[in-house]
Amino acid sequence: MKNLVKLVVITSLSIISYTTIANVLDPNIFVSADQSAHSMEIKEAAMNYANFWNTGEEKYAREALFKDFKDMTPPEGRKAGIEGVLEASRSFRKVIPNLHVEVEHLLITGDYATVRYRFKGNFNGKMGDIQGKGQIIDFPAADIYEIHDGKIMKNWHLEDYNTFFSQVK
Repeated sequence: MKNLVKLVVITSLSIISYTTIANVLDPNIFVSADQSAHSMEIKEAAMNYANFWNTGEEKYAREALFKDFKDMTPPEGRKAGIEGVLEASRSFRKVIPNLHVEVEHLLITGDYATVRYRFKGNFNGKMGDIQGKGQIIDFPAADIYEIHDGKIMKNWHLEDYNTFFSQVK
């Protein structure tokens, strides 16, 4: 009986561990001039931020972003810093509750990471006067991060809103 209980516990822990690991993103394509500890630190910060957009979990944003993080290309009306990013994610997830992202390409050069994303989900919320009816959302975005001491200090980003808005009609 003890062996059966041990087997059930070990199997359960393995399933939980696998599920947790399966939710962590990896880039489809990863390019770095070197595989130094510095490059891996930059990759970790970039992927923590990607995991934030993939899950909406605040812990990933706080892990990825420098306390004085600056969005260099904020949309009009967005709060500055980490709080603005957290609010943007919550708002977008109201419109696309099953939002998830793929990291198609991660390029590391010096203190910078360039990430090519693909945002996917279904438009089921309400945005302005438009009520979602489950439309498929699939649009690209690109971010450039300046990273120091394992944290993103600055972010420049460009989302393909033309594609997004053509899909929510």
